[in-house]
Amino acid sequence: MNAKKTMEFKKRYGPWAVVTGASSGIGRAMAAELGAKGLNVILVARRQAELELVARELSTRHGVEARVLAVDLATTDGPEEVVQATKTIDVGLLVAAAGFGTAGNFIEAKLEQELDMLAVNCRALMQLSRHFGQEMVERGSGGLILFGSLVGYQGTPRAAHYAATKAYVQTLAEALHVELAPKGVDVLATAPGPVNSGFAARADMQMGAAEKTETIARVTLAALGKQMTVTPGALSKLLTWSLMTAPRGWRVRIMGKIMGGMTRHRG
Repeated sequence: MNAKKTMEFKKRYGPWAVVTGASSGIGRAMAAELGAKGLNVILVARRQAELELVARELSTRHGVEARVLAVDLATTDGPEEVVQATKTIDVGLLVAAAGFGTAGNFIEAKLEQELDMLAVNCRALMQLSRHFGQEMVERGSGGLILFGSLVGYQGTPRAAHYAATKAYVQTLAEALHVELAPKGVDVLATAPGPVNSGFAARADMQMGAAEKTETIARVTLAALGKQMTVTPGALSKLLTWSLMTAPRGWRVRIMGKIMGGMTRHRG
């Protein structure tokens, strides 16, 4: 991005961005890309030590200000802690990258873990999108980047609830894209496929080919203000094209076979 485009980006989406899930994976890569564009960043995640490391990297490498906010978004009070901590900060961009998944048969899942996933992937994302969306409408500019997934395009056996949470994100982002565009706020749904991050380990899945988090972040930011949905990376685009040409019922079964392969080691 040249200097002129960088300045335009900062003017529209700066001076501050809030990035959830910023301690690792896609969230961390998004924070790095935003720092390179000159935005100050509020880093939100559970792990204080990892967030402080990311903050030091951003400050040292890009000369931006980075503040750490160690919050568990699965708790009822978590999103409100973010709201209160940013009350006096001019936030022009929300990157809702926090989230996690589970894999396996739905009826065998641990209820507490599934409820936490619903809270992080949906409830917290909704609360923060509503709050910062209101703030951005008042200032007349800004952006919301909501992270969905390719699995959210159809039901996905052996990741049934995770896919359902990402379908929620996708449909919310699509509607907000239309609602907020006339008010100067850009909304983007980003739907990556397999990504080389900590996601698979937490979900106890084994992935083959996967995109780099840096690619996801770079392509996502390039699409902000231009598209409603982006499928970042060549692998994501290939998988999307392959699935979208099939009837929905077939897609559900195809995704079930893919997930079955990723979880075969669990028996």
